[in-house]
Amino acid sequence: MTTALAQRPPATAAYSPPSYGLVDRVAGLRHHSPGRLQLILTTLLTLGLLTGLVAGLTAHSASAGTADLGNRAQPLMVEAETVYSALADADTTAAQAFLAGGLEPAALTQRYDDDLARAGTALTNAARLVPDDSDAARAVAALSTGIARYSALVATARANNRQVLPLGASYLAAASQLNRETLQPKAQALFRLATDEISAGYDAARSSWWLILLLVLSVALGVALFWSQIYLSRTTHRTFNVPLVAATGLFAVLILAVGVLFANQRTHLDSAAQKGSAPVTALAQLRILVLTERADEALTLAAHGSADKEEDFERASGAIYFDDPRLAYAERFTTTLKDRHEAYLTIHGQVRKLDKSGDYDGAVALAIGEQATTTFGDLTTTLDQAIDNRKAAFTDEIGDAGDGLDLLSVLGPLLAIAACVLALLGIRARLEEYR
Repeated sequence: MTTALAQRPPATAAYSPPSYGLVDRVAGLRHHSPGRLQLILTTLLTLGLLTGLVAGLTAHSASAGTADLGNRAQPLMVEAETVYSALADADTTAAQAFLAGGLEPAALTQRYDDDLARAGTALTNAARLVPDDSDAARAVAALSTGIARYSALVATARANNRQVLPLGASYLAAASQLNRETLQPKAQALFRLATDEISAGYDAARSSWWLILLLVLSVALGVALFWSQIYLSRTTHRTFNVPLVAATGLFAVLILAVGVLFANQRTHLDSAAQKGSAPVTALAQLRILVLTERADEALTLAAHGSADKEEDFERASGAIYFDDPRLAYAERFTTTLKDRHEAYLTIHGQVRKLDKSGDYDGAVALAIGEQATTTFGDLTTTLDQAIDNRKAAFTDEIGDAGDGLDLLSVLGPLLAIAACVLALLGIRARLEEYR
C-alpha cells in the first residue's frame, strides 16, 4: 500500500485560462467588427467631450481676462494717472498761490485742495484694485503717507509767506522736492505697474494656450468623425449614418461659433489697445509734462533767482511730442493741443524776458494773470477731453470684445454633449446589428 502510493504519479494542476490585461483586451477589439465599432465610439466620445470642455474653459478664460481688463487693469492705470497728475497740479498750484504773496487767491487755494482730495480719492480706489502685499499696494501706502507730509510742508510755507517771512520759500521748495522726487516717482511707478498689468491682461484675455489646445482637439475630432463615416460607409454599404452626420454638423456649428467669437474678441482687443490704452497712456504722459512746465515756471519765480528751474522746464518741453504714433486715434485733438501749447510757451517766454530784465513783479503778474491762466487752462482742458474720449473708446471696445464669450462657455459643452449623444446613437445602431 505504501509502495503503491509512493509510485502514483502526482496530480496535475487544474487548468486556468490565460489572463489578459486591459491593454491586451482593448488591442484585441480591433480584430473584429463589433470591437472596432466600440473603439470608434470611445474615441469619438472622448474627443467630443474634451473638445466641448476645452471650448467652455477657453471661452470662460477669455471672458474673465477681458472683464479684468475693463474692470481692474484699465481703471488702475486711470487711478494711477489721476494720482500723478493731481500731485503735479498741486505742486504747480501751490507755487502759483505762493507767488501771489500774503493771503493766497481763493481760486488757487480751492484748486490745490481739490487736487489733494482727487489724489486721495484715486488712492482709495486704487487700493481696492491691487492685491495685498504687492508692489502696487506698497506704492499706494507710501503715497498716502507722503501726501500728508507734503500737505503739512505747504501749510507751513503758506503760514510763513503770509507773515512775509523768507523762510516760506524754503518750506515751499522742500514740499516741491518731496512731491517731485518722492511722491511723483512713486505715482509713476504705480502707473508703470498698472500699464504692465494691462499688457499682461491682454495676454490673459487672448487665452492663446487654451486656443491652441482647442485647435488640436478640433482637428483630431474632425479627422475622427470623417474617418469614422468613411469606415461605416465601406463596411455597412450605407452612404450616410444620419446621427453621425448630425453630430458632425453640431461640432461644425461649435467650431464656427468659436472661430467667429474669438476673431471678434481679438479684433476688438487690438482696437482697445490702439484706440484706448495706448493713446490714454501717451496723453497722460503729456499732461504730466505740461504740468511740470507750469510748476517749474512758478518755482523759478518763487525762489527769486536763488533756484532756477528753467533747465527742468526745457527738459519737460523737449519731451513733449504731439506726433507720437500712439496718438493716431486722438488726431482730432492733437492739432488743438499743439496750438495751445505753443500759445502757452509764448507767454512763458514773455515771463522769462520780464524776469531777466529785472521786472520781477511784472513777470509774476503775467505768470499768474488771467491770460496765462486761461491759456494753460485751455491746454489742460483739451488734454482732459482727449483722455476722456479715449477712455470711452477703450470701454466700448472691451465691451464688444466680451460679447458672446459667456454664452459660449455654457453652450460649448452643451453642444458637445448633444453631438456625443448623436454619435452614440449612430454607432450603437450598427452594434445592434451584430447581436
